[in-house]
Amino acid sequence: MIQRQIESSLKNDFGQGKVIVLLGARQVGKTTLMEALSSDTDHNLLLNCDDQDDVLMIEDKSSTELRDLLSPYQFVFIDEAQRVRNIGLTIKKIADLKLSTQVIVTGSSSLELANGIHEPATGRTIEYRLYPLSLAELANETSEREESRMLQQRLVYGCYPGVVTNSASAKRTLASLANDYLYKDILSYQGIKKPEVLQKLVRALALQLGSEVSYNELSRLLGVDKETVESYIGLLEKCFVVFRLDSFSRNLRNEIRKGKKVYFYDNGVRNAVISNYAPPELRSDMGALWENMMVSERVKRNMYNDSFAQLYFWRTHDQKEIDLIEEEDGMIRAFEFKWNPRAKSRVPQQFIEAYAPSGFNVITPDNFWEFVK
Repeated sequence: MIQRQIESSLKNDFGQGKVIVLLGARQVGKTTLMEALSSDTDHNLLLNCDDQDDVLMIEDKSSTELRDLLSPYQFVFIDEAQRVRNIGLTIKKIADLKLSTQVIVTGSSSLELANGIHEPATGRTIEYRLYPLSLAELANETSEREESRMLQQRLVYGCYPGVVTNSASAKRTLASLANDYLYKDILSYQGIKKPEVLQKLVRALALQLGSEVSYNELSRLLGVDKETVESYIGLLEKCFVVFRLDSFSRNLRNEIRKGKKVYFYDNGVRNAVISNYAPPELRSDMGALWENMMVSERVKRNMYNDSFAQLYFWRTHDQKEIDLIEEEDGMIRAFEFKWNPRAKSRVPQQFIEAYAPSGFNVITPDNFWEFVK
C-alpha cells in the first residue's frame, strides 16, 4: 500500500468521541486506507452500503439497536454511507452513544451524505477528503527523481491507485472509471432527468480544459437551459469528478467578475472521457493537461496540510490573465503553469499595481516539487 498523507491525521483523531467522515470519489483508496487504519486489531466491523443487507443493519435503527450492533468492535467502518437513508440522523445517534468504538463513515459522493449529515450531526463529526494519489505521496513511496521520470505517464493516465499500481491495465481501469463509477452516484440522484446530457456535458468540459467555461455556451451546445448545466456541474463537483475556480476580482474595472474554470481531479479520467491516451509528443493539449495537474495537485496539497487558502484564476476583458491566484491570510500569490520550461511569462503590470502580490512563480516540469509538496 502507498501510504496516504492523511493517515497520521486520521489516527490522531481516534478516540475523541466523534465519527470520522471520509469523502472521496470511488476507487481512490478509501477502503484500502480503512484496512490500514484498523490493521492492528481484529475487532472490526465493515459494512458496505452498496450491499442492501448491510444497509438494513443500520438504517432507521434505534439507539439501543445501534449500541448492540457496534459496541463489541474497536473499529466500525460504514462504507458508501450515502446509500443509507437519513444517514445524518444515524450518525448523530452513534455519536451520542459515546461508545469506545471508533466509527469511520465513507462516501463516494457528498450528495445525500453531506446533505444528510451537516444538520443532524453538527459538531459530532470530523470530515476528511481523499483524492487520487498525489505526486507527493508517490514521491514519498519512490523518490522525486523517479516521479519526475514518470511525469509524462501521470499527465496522460493520472494517479488513481488502480492505474498507478497496475499500469499495464491503465486504459481498462480508466474506461471502467469513466463509464461505470463516474456516474454511479449521480445517476441515482433524483434530480437527474437526462443522463445522456450529463455525459455530453462531461465530454464538453474535458474538451474545454483550462479555458473559461460559459454556461450559456454549454446550454446551447447541449440543448438544455443554463440552470440545468450549472446544476449538473454542481453534482459532478459533489461526486469529486470536477471542481470549479471562481475569477478573482477586487479592484479593476475590466476584470472578469463572474467567470468560472472547471478542472478535473484526475488527468486520467479526463483523458478517458475523450478517449485520448496519445503520448505527450503527439498531443496539442499538453499545456492544459499540465495546468490541470498542477491545480489539482495544489488542491490536494492544501487539503492535506490544513491550508485554508482560496484558489482563483484572474483574467481581464483585454485578455490579461494569470492561471492561479492563491489568497491566504491576506497574502496573494500568483502562479503561471508552463509545460515548456523555456516559455517566458511575467505577471501583468495591472495586477501588480492593484494587488501587490507576495509572489509570482512560473511552474514548469523543472521546478514543480516545491509547489506540490
